[in-house]
Amino acid sequence: MNYRIKEVCRRKGLMMKDLAEKLGMTEVGLSKSLNGNPTVSRLEEIAKVLDVDFMELFEREDGTITSVSYTHLRAHETK
Repeated sequence: MNYRIKEVCRRKGLMMKDLAEKLGMTEVGLSKSLNGNPTVSRLEEIAKVLDVDFMELFEREDGTITSVSYTHLRAHETK
């Protein structure tokens, strides 16, 4: 699944290392989390730190929202 986290960070004037710091983790840890199967709670935390709606992390550039359900996210969540 593709996320728009880097794009949102750029728009907010943040680098990924800044986001990682605000989340209390290393940039490598954040990268591993996002490249694996990030948990719903991690994505919610990222949205909160970036001050955006959770679903904005899934929107496409044309403004449409990628079809994603909470159940889908939970099914792919690493425990």
